[in-house]
Amino acid sequence: MLADAARTIDSPGLVIALSHRGHRTLRYGAVSPGGVPRDRLHYELGSASKPFTGLLLAALVAAGRVRYEDSAAGLLAPGHPVHPAVRAITLRHLITHTSGLPGAPAGFYPQALPRWSTAPYSGYPADRVVRAFLRARPRHRPGTRWHYSNFAVSVLGHTLAAATGMPWEALLQQEVLGPLGLDGTRPRPGPPGSDAVGHRRDGGPVPALDTGGFTAAGAVRATPLDLLTFLEAHLPGAVAPTRPLAAAFAEVRRPLLRRGLRHAHTHTLTWFRHPSPRGPVYFHAGATLGQQAFLGFRPDTGTAVAAVTTRRVHRTDPFIATIHGLLTERL
Repeated sequence: MLADAARTIDSPGLVIALSHRGHRTLRYGAVSPGGVPRDRLHYELGSASKPFTGLLLAALVAAGRVRYEDSAAGLLAPGHPVHPAVRAITLRHLITHTSGLPGAPAGFYPQALPRWSTAPYSGYPADRVVRAFLRARPRHRPGTRWHYSNFAVSVLGHTLAAATGMPWEALLQQEVLGPLGLDGTRPRPGPPGSDAVGHRRDGGPVPALDTGGFTAAGAVRATPLDLLTFLEAHLPGAVAPTRPLAAAFAEVRRPLLRRGLRHAHTHTLTWFRHPSPRGPVYFHAGATLGQQAFLGFRPDTGTAVAAVTTRRVHRTDPFIATIHGLLTERL
């Protein structure tokens, strides 16, 4: 099945990592000679970083350090005058894409377009993201509609940092990566040769992603086996290393929102959750300038799949559909 999926995707930089009832299998695309083995490279996750941020939030709530219903503006800038709708945005609204915020801050695209193919986020650092949030005018009342927003999850990262007095990267390491033993996962580029290199559709290389102030929404890089470890920790029977993480894993599996045709598709705190003949499938995908990632697991079959590829997404690309179908229909 993995060989069929690899042929369908037809990407030299492909890695598919499967865990089924504790047994792990890796499948690669065409193998390039020399260099670091592909399962040891760190791949850009893009939006598939969000499950890490969601798990971090759930762990901090379980530890009593923040609450889901805390006002983000109140934690970021106590006493700062903001629009009443912004004041009403909670941490839960930010992670579940129900804040009413747009996908990107006002003014983001004019500064990003000149460097869209190289570094669109680099001109929007953390302080600018926070200022944009405090000046925002939500499109709908918080909690009433779902609208996917990198802006909102980025604000969440800065809010958690303000609430705890620790940068998001340090919090992630302390509360999630360290306890789970994810030594091959990090929020920044590593030493030369340790990170996978993304490619444009024409095969040309692209620079490592600079996420600017959007780190919590898309900055994580990880090896395929680290991604399997992360996903396996979500499966029934896995033993969490800390009590807050045990509570967090239970929380992020719990359905919260319903949407789509006949509301068949649900969302948890941080995962998309779709039905299948053999039980629900939890997943999240992501893409950067030259890489793609898919993370998914099925509690009912004890299965987890992490797939990465070093090719830029395009309209007819079969990567996401193939891996999603593999997990939903065949495993």
